Amino acid sequence: MPWAWQHSDWPEFTWQPGCLAAAEAQFLIGGGVFLGTVRHLDTAGQQQLVIDALSIEAVSTSEIEGAILDRVSVQSSIRQQLGLGIDLRHIKPTEQGIADMIVDLHRSFAEPVSDDMLFGWHRMLMNGRRDLRDMGRYRRHAKATRIVSGAVHAADVDYEAPPSTDVPREMARFIDWFNRTAPGGTDPLPALTRAGIAHFYFGCVHPFEDGNGRIGRAIAETALAQSLGRPTLTALAATILRQRTGYDAALQRSNSGLDLTEWLHWFAAAVIEAQQRSIARVEFLIGKTRLLDSVRGLLNERQQKALLRVLRDGPDEFEGGLSAGDYASITGASAATATRDLADMVMKRVLLRSGERRHARYHVNMPVVQGSAI
Repeated sequence: MPWAWQHSDWPEFTWQPGCLAAAEAQFLIGGGVFLGTVRHLDTAGQQQLVIDALSIEAVSTSEIEGAILDRVSVQSSIRQQLGLGIDLRHIKPTEQGIADMIVDLHRSFAEPVSDDMLFGWHRMLMNGRRDLRDMGRYRRHAKATRIVSGAVHAADVDYEAPPSTDVPREMARFIDWFNRTAPGGTDPLPALTRAGIAHFYFGCVHPFEDGNGRIGRAIAETALAQSLGRPTLTALAATILRQRTGYDAALQRSNSGLDLTEWLHWFAAAVIEAQQRSIARVEFLIGKTRLLDSVRGLLNERQQKALLRVLRDGPDEFEGGLSAGDYASITGASAATATRDLADMVMKRVLLRSGERRHARYHVNMPVVQGSAI
């Protein structure tokens, strides 16, 4: 069975007309909802949103490729690059590199894609690597570039990319297509359609020795941002990470043909979910600010520490609720003190309780942000 790039009409991708019409409309509406919700944040809140969103994407897009990064270090690097603070902690080259790339994407999303832009992203991503022959340029090795799975002694070839000698020509064609299909280009495509095709197309060419997945997702983010005329801050990589198996399977099912209908359906659903998660994060930040304002002076030091810890990492932290054991671990309180403190926070309507005895769980009573649902 030939790979997509081996078809005679490559890269003339096809998809069912109108298959994404509803999703395209929902994405544009969601973009407006997101922007309107962000306006409820003060300047400090908006800055924190950018730092949180960029750091989550940086860590998530790396984890998809099996690299586990220190989120605090990535946040520190992003904060410094945005001029929002100086942190003297040591930041590893890998964490510095992905932070550099994510910030550059955030700043330069409106620019046409070029070889130099992609080479720059690759150098950032490969920061500190000493094992690559081709850093900041397209691959040149003669050996076939393959994606394999299974045991080393009996690996399955999931995909084989075009030979390195074809990469410059293929990338020139890809870059021309990407810029022509941008808003205002000669052949504009709808947001989700263009971003989904761009991700798939770039992945098929697989132009770099390493880092293709991360750069491919960055290109998709660029396409989405260009369609809205501003950085999306969409939790795309974080959403893909949560659906990693489906993501890999959808790409693999499509890499031997040019009909992208199935892949585009999967990708569009992931983007819509990511956008909704991003709106939920803004609502969380607004609710967090209101909650902390409302309890100022009402909580003891232990209660404040526990509440700030629960609120630190966003709406997905402590999804199952805070237990008395969690509270004791965070604050160093005894079991009896933890129980009393938690009961007091419930009485003051800071927390809501579910379950009984050792099954009791406590959830933050977050103020509701009105008028921001899609």
